[in-house]
Amino acid sequence: MAKKAETVSYFTIRNEILARKFKCIYWLQGEEPYFIDQLSDLIVNTALTDDEKDFNLSVYYGNEANVRDVISTCKQYPAFAEHRVVVLREAQNVAKQPGHSNDLELFSLYAEKPSPTTILVVCHKGGSVKARSITNAVKENGTVLTTAKVNERDLKSLTVNYASSLGCTIDEKSTAMLADFIGNDLARLFSEIDKLKMLVGQDKRITPELIERNIGISKDYNNFELEDALSNRNAAKAYRIIDYFEKNPKNNPVVVIVSALFSFFSSLLLIQTCKDRSEEALLAAAGTKSPFRLRKLREATRNYNATACTHVIHFLRETDTMSKGIE
Repeated sequence: MAKKAETVSYFTIRNEILARKFKCIYWLQGEEPYFIDQLSDLIVNTALTDDEKDFNLSVYYGNEANVRDVISTCKQYPAFAEHRVVVLREAQNVAKQPGHSNDLELFSLYAEKPSPTTILVVCHKGGSVKARSITNAVKENGTVLTTAKVNERDLKSLTVNYASSLGCTIDEKSTAMLADFIGNDLARLFSEIDKLKMLVGQDKRITPELIERNIGISKDYNNFELEDALSNRNAAKAYRIIDYFEKNPKNNPVVVIVSALFSFFSSLLLIQTCKDRSEEALLAAAGTKSPFRLRKLREATRNYNATACTHVIHFLRETDTMSKGIE
């Protein structure tokens, strides 16, 4: 009988691994390689000490591995350790080997009765495995994580979730500062949050002041503050921020500023034209899960109607093309 479907995310798996609650099989697939690499490395380094790795860690690569050999290794007992860890990296390349196109399906047979002392980690990058029979079988005794490519709309929620997984809280402004400054370079983003985590006080709060002191992003002159000034039609504040941006172009590229403002005003236009006025519908229209963000957009509708938003978006598109040397 199939198990009840559970919500699986990078953070839930990460917390389970850190708590040493290991599954027999981890099938990590999808378009975002950062999560796959981080979890596979975390499993290896958490399950085995450096001394245990010499006898109990086996790493294979898809362009040369034989799946039968991988499974055979999985069935071996650990030597002087609690676990044996077997990692198959670049599993998507197994199908590219002559005569090995369907070999990944052998894992569905192994998944029916995996070795309880072995942790098998399969890393399938660039997309999901086509054979659903494999992932369905793995879910019986293991975990399947499918990652999607991170886009700008995901950055803020990822930042909040990662900070939360470290036992910290982070406010909306701090989240926007990090997302705008670093972008979707997840390795750098999470590395900066790791650094901030070591510097927070007893309240475990990541604040704009902490970010300004340790990362070098101004808490007063950033895209979040510019967005706030424009939404409230505070011209003096907006001009001060733009003047600062103009004097510090390296840290404030035009394309990032335009992108942030386009996201704000396009979301503003979408909630103004949304027929369903329930909070759930407006959150979906704005592409956010943050009630704070929605509240800010609603306040901005007092100063910008749909026509005004359309004009702003038109000017932003012109600015974007001109900043790239067109016309």
